[in-house]
Amino acid sequence: MPGDDVSKILVSEDDIKVRVLELAEEISENYKNESFVLVGVLKGAFIFLSDLVKSIKSRCSIDFIVTSSYGLTGTSFSGKVKLLKDISQPIKGKNVIVVDDILDTGSTLNFVLEHLSSYEPKSLEICTLLSKPDRRRINIDAKYVGFTIPDEFVVGYGLGYNEEYRNLPYVGVLKEEIWKVRA
Repeated sequence: MPGDDVSKILVSEDDIKVRVLELAEEISENYKNESFVLVGVLKGAFIFLSDLVKSIKSRCSIDFIVTSSYGLTGTSFSGKVKLLKDISQPIKGKNVIVVDDILDTGSTLNFVLEHLSSYEPKSLEICTLLSKPDRRRINIDAKYVGFTIPDEFVVGYGLGYNEEYRNLPYVGVLKEEIWKVRA
């Protein structure tokens, strides 16, 4: 079972549900008179984005972008971010919120922000489920943050390791022997 590979639960399923509702309310209030585009960073943000958008009360559309920044084992930043799939709708003059699973080093989100900025959106913000400020290499802040967490290897609620563990309903710390053995 995937949960057997988790040493501890860092953010419970119930805490995630409450915080996602709070973030949706905050976004809805901030954009109550304007529409916006939610751009999910795949694959990690898909569950978070799905739950978030169901609770947003404002007019919005959804798009996706796919990047790659980790090596084959998925345990460390490769040093280069690649665009694998771009957004499919025009965002010029629109409010855009990039939705991601985790703000870690900042490299991926910095790349995404720079890329999307080239399309000249009206505004560009970040909404992330998790933030690991201790790992930040690039000074980047998210307007909407679910949880600030310590520098631990986390999985669940969309976050994966070797494409597994995304289906866990909580965010947990993956046992070191799992990712070190496979790394």
